[in-house]
Amino acid sequence: MDNIIKTEHIRFSYSTNEGVVMPVLEDLSLEIETGSFVAVLGHNGSGKSTLAKHFNAILLPEGGKVYVSGMDTEDDALLLRIRQTVGMVFQNPDNQIVANVVEEDVAFAPENLGVPPKEIRERVDQALSRVGMYKFRTHAPHLLSGGQKQRVAIAGVIAMRPKCIVLDEPTAMLDPIGREEVLSTIHTLNREEGITVVLITHHMDEAAQADRVVVIDHGKILSDGTPQAVFQNVELLKSVGLDVPETVELLYQLRAEGLPLPLDAIAVDECAKAIYDMLKQPAGCFCDSPRA
Repeated sequence: MDNIIKTEHIRFSYSTNEGVVMPVLEDLSLEIETGSFVAVLGHNGSGKSTLAKHFNAILLPEGGKVYVSGMDTEDDALLLRIRQTVGMVFQNPDNQIVANVVEEDVAFAPENLGVPPKEIRERVDQALSRVGMYKFRTHAPHLLSGGQKQRVAIAGVIAMRPKCIVLDEPTAMLDPIGREEVLSTIHTLNREEGITVVLITHHMDEAAQADRVVVIDHGKILSDGTPQAVFQNVELLKSVGLDVPETVELLYQLRAEGLPLPLDAIAVDECAKAIYDMLKQPAGCFCDSPRA
């Protein structure tokens, strides 16, 4: 499968007010496959949000290269095409909503791209329908819930017809209902529309729903693989201040007591089945099982 995003040995740093240079990304190489759903995990300051901003040229690497569908992000002539290919959704939807009416906000980006009015109307209606917000098209954004605002922000991005959406902690400011609304929207866009999704998150349960999990620590890739593979490394993740999904934590604690349970049963039903199957075994079958 083709890669929609590719980073090659990128480096990036920030300077403090005192002039101290703080490295954020160091020799980081990563490929994101077209049509995939990738979650990027890391503690605060790990570099995950800085990495995300390199994916559509909000930031440019100090060293190394970033390519979007083969386009070099440092080529100014390609900037518009790059940002049409990769759209960004940020943590606070209020920072992305610019109009007083929902449909006008979603139309903002296509208008600035010079899209003809008739096509803008089609794009706006389609984008709002795809995120389940069409019936709110004439509403004022400030009257919407947090989850609804974030879905409007996502609609504003997909009205640009991107091939990839990068979401930087989009549920961090939302309640559980809002989180579920946004996650459902993200999954629909990925599975039904084929849009590549890169989700920057600190919620383990959100990352567990992705096809692939990339863990960033101190500007480098610490772990990269399926959720089942990555979350089995419980000690490694805990050593860098990260948790694991609650199901994995339960299985991990039971293994520590000598019970023969797998750590790759991430989904609740899988976890329940693993425990049920163990309990069905004769009482003496796992008494000598090694501790994790």
